[in-house]
Amino acid sequence: MTSVVIPNSVTSIGYEAFSGCSGLTSVTIPNSVTSIGNQAFSGCSGLTSVSIPNSVTSIGNGTFSGCSGLTSIEIPNSVTSIGESVFYGCSGLTSVTIPNSVTSIGNAAFSGCSGLTSVILDNNWLVSGCSIGTLFGSQIKECIIGNSVTLIGASVFANCSNLTSVTIPNSVTSIGNQAFSD
Repeated sequence: MTSVVIPNSVTSIGYEAFSGCSGLTSVTIPNSVTSIGNQAFSGCSGLTSVSIPNSVTSIGNGTFSGCSGLTSIEIPNSVTSIGESVFYGCSGLTSVTIPNSVTSIGNAAFSGCSGLTSVILDNNWLVSGCSIGTLFGSQIKECIIGNSVTLIGASVFANCSNLTSVTIPNSVTSIGNQAFSD
């Protein structure tokens, strides 16, 4: 299977629905889908891009983990939570914009994203919603933190050895333990 068009009758994509489909290169997700389940597309190494519709409010744990061919992802303003290890090991992912609707990002969400060089956090997004090691070990070079952020969580940027630029606004009052360690 190389291509999937999900019909409008589908409202959620379940646990491991397409997991391990390494030949899958494209997926069309309709506006009827409101949630994408845990590991729904994990191990789909041939998947290069995914457009998530505005109807989706949550992206489950490990949804795109191991999708090494994934180079771009559009996260719409409707998404409020991004689960643990969602993009774990997505070595082809280079840039991500997190919309201000997102209030929590799970543990190790971008861990092992060796190609990730840029993350933009919109103005209202709270880095305090980041769990430990969210960007752990990614090759991120730059991070722009929005003006309403008040707290940078523990270990959020740990082991990001290529990080050269972080813009921290005056609104930040606290930086967590080991936020920038290693």
